[in-house]
Amino acid sequence: MTHRSAFQPAWPGDLTPPLDPARLAEPHILQPEWTLLRHGAVRDHAVVVEGGRFTAVGPVDEVAAQFPSLKRLSLPRMLLMPGMIDTHHHLTQSFGKSLVFGEPSEIFRRVWVPLEGSLNAEHLYLSSKLAALEALRGGFTTVVDAGTRSDAGLDAIARAVSDAGVRCVLGLICNDRPGAETLDAAPILRRASEHLGRYDHHALVTPSLAISIPEVASDAMLHHVHRMCAEAGRIFQTHANEHLVAVERSLNACGRRPIEQLAAVGALGPAALLAHATLVTPHEIRLLADTGAAVAYNPVASAWKGNAVAPAETMATFGVRLGLGTDGTRSDGFRLLDYAEAAQRFAFGIGVGDSSCGAGWRWLDMATHDAADVAGLGDVTGEIAAGKRADFLLVDLDVPELTPSWDVTWELVRLANRDQIRAVFVEGKLRLWDGWPPDWDARALMRDIHAMAADTIAGAPIRKLHDYADAHRARHAQTVSPSGTPGA
Repeated sequence: MTHRSAFQPAWPGDLTPPLDPARLAEPHILQPEWTLLRHGAVRDHAVVVEGGRFTAVGPVDEVAAQFPSLKRLSLPRMLLMPGMIDTHHHLTQSFGKSLVFGEPSEIFRRVWVPLEGSLNAEHLYLSSKLAALEALRGGFTTVVDAGTRSDAGLDAIARAVSDAGVRCVLGLICNDRPGAETLDAAPILRRASEHLGRYDHHALVTPSLAISIPEVASDAMLHHVHRMCAEAGRIFQTHANEHLVAVERSLNACGRRPIEQLAAVGALGPAALLAHATLVTPHEIRLLADTGAAVAYNPVASAWKGNAVAPAETMATFGVRLGLGTDGTRSDGFRLLDYAEAAQRFAFGIGVGDSSCGAGWRWLDMATHDAADVAGLGDVTGEIAAGKRADFLLVDLDVPELTPSWDVTWELVRLANRDQIRAVFVEGKLRLWDGWPPDWDARALMRDIHAMAADTIAGAPIRKLHDYADAHRARHAQTVSPSGTPGA
């Protein structure tokens, strides 16, 4: 971070001039007021984007000398920062995202499995494109999709994220024990192998393999799928130690907790990305650190329907690789940063007098370059650096919430909002301007979804346990008298 004298504001108070998005499509030396680099926010830096990559990042004068023929595009009051990376998403669940409020844990059995199983290829495309649009609006330029249970195939999802313009790690579910019987492994592994090689030359899609939860796969399948990913340089995804009931089922079935079971069958290593890991023992933290496995920390999911908050700061301190994830709850990157820090403070920090809980930078790192490493894309994206793909945001700092500004990193975690995101770039291409795509009709997508969503949800065997909010209010009113005491 650039040092300033005590109480010197981060920038003076002139008004931000209008910015024409058309100019951003032209070759320029981009000169924002602030640039968020891996080691912190700096001023007086510039970047050049060519062929979808950052070809130069450095002090303004050095970059200008390297590219004398390029004009400078000054971006006062703007922060140029890496696009955030959602390390755990469910793209095909967007039609049902507001069906699960107030629901108890393990909603996948009552809502997500029935919903995803009812989706056809058109549903998959539209729901995934909607989720991709939401992600971009929230400042995410990459999403890691944990796989869908629909039999309609993954090509529709790949097409949707490509059309929306978001980078995607696309999971294929390889469960061989979804019920009481174990399925033939050969066709599952054959399909897995085909999936791993399917997107070799795709600009935005990277394949991944997934097991929904360890208990729905045989020991052999867990081992084989993890090994296939490790050998291919891809990530293996599974949900682990998320809910108490799942931990107890694992103990009953094999005498081990889920993470212990993954280690025992050879499915825990640098290729593994475990979603949630909220219920972890010190021994399991040691296993994660020693094997190099990664965890997607999903604080909003913990708040909305979880049994616990993952001890993310403790895990990171002891060497566990972590990235932030939404779990498909709400694709808002800045609110996710806030939740990530706040959840640690409420769950762990307050009781021991930790007023910092990561000092802001930890959660910003966990949303950018640490998340890229977790997603298997550390060589591709996650930071503003020469050679990396140009996935970045332009964030307006000239807002009341950041006036005056003293500590840009902390402010991004606790004060920033997604409405400050003026532009979203993926692969060097402008994907969103002021929240909307400049090259396709997002409102037409929304109209198409409105036209079909009701029938889609009605046709899925979803079982809710919690009333919609207004129905819940009416039922509550029937049991309480006007004075606030229980009625007759």
